[in-house]
Amino acid sequence: MAEPVVLFETRAARGGRQVAFATLNAERALNALSLEMVDRLSAQLASWRDDPDVACIVLEGAGERAFCAGGDVVALYRGMVRDDAEAHAAIERFFTHEYTLDYRIHTYPKPILCWGHGIVMGGGLGLMIGCSHRLVTEGSRVAMPEISIGLYPDVGASWFLPRLPGRTGLYLGLTGTHMNAGDALFAGIADGFVPSAEKPALYRALLDIEWRESPRENRRLLSRLLRGYRSRHAPPESPLRAHFDVVNDVTDYDTAEEILEALEARAPGDPWLERGLENLKRGSPTSAKLIFEAYHRARHLSLKEVFAFELGLTLQITRHPDLREGIRARLIDKDNRPRWSPPTLAEVSEAYVEEHFASPWPPDQHPFRNW
Repeated sequence: MAEPVVLFETRAARGGRQVAFATLNAERALNALSLEMVDRLSAQLASWRDDPDVACIVLEGAGERAFCAGGDVVALYRGMVRDDAEAHAAIERFFTHEYTLDYRIHTYPKPILCWGHGIVMGGGLGLMIGCSHRLVTEGSRVAMPEISIGLYPDVGASWFLPRLPGRTGLYLGLTGTHMNAGDALFAGIADGFVPSAEKPALYRALLDIEWRESPRENRRLLSRLLRGYRSRHAPPESPLRAHFDVVNDVTDYDTAEEILEALEARAPGDPWLERGLENLKRGSPTSAKLIFEAYHRARHLSLKEVFAFELGLTLQITRHPDLREGIRARLIDKDNRPRWSPPTLAEVSEAYVEEHFASPWPPDQHPFRNW
């Protein structure tokens, strides 16, 4: 019998309350999210929310390589290749359920501690960013690298990227730059740094807390515990912090084309900037323009409005060619030679961009209309 895709456990804490643990359990797939994982996690979080004995939830990934590398894009690719009504319905169902889960985590009343060790990318960051307490380690690698497969940073990224320091969120979206623990802390994506070797001791400490009835008080108790690690462990240096001024400079333009030109002028001789430039140049030109537009169009939307906005945009992208082609090139055939359509930024017209922002539903039929 196959193991469950998400493992659930509750452990008794001092004083009689419980700490609940949810472990994404697809280690070989870097804990990539499937619809079954999303639905099981959603249902269990709802149960724990209503259980007065559960005071705190811990969210982690199986193994040492990844918390979660994102959504199961190989399954998404199969649906896009089929391109029929049943496949379209399955794709819409996955993203509707995933975004609903992300929103519920953002608004969850009880404290959720995310152990963000290893790869935290795409849909994995969508889970982590909504948690009340987010930890990174020396092994954390955090990114929204969707431009490389013809997508854009979704799962609420249109809400949180504009809220990062300066225009770092725009830069991270356009370049898919990988962040270490220091970067994640500087950006505000993570709240604390704990070496991975201290995970067992941290979990024991969670069970030694005398949790209270009030979720608000329990958030404070968890924060107090995690503050104790600040003076004991320093995170790695942050290249994002070191490049903050130049990142703001190269993104201070009105089009994706101008940002590319500015980065081409500043990157030579700086390996960190050169990697970002290479990612932008090799990524989907349509994605680059959609990332730029989504960043600016959604910056004043509420969290709820952002998820509704992203659901329409994401479904439109699945009905255009670049996402299917990007997944093929990066993960199916692995030739790393995607044939983007259109192939250059200059050829991505405003009309083509606008097609992606057209809602797939009338206003009274949006899946999130009753949120």
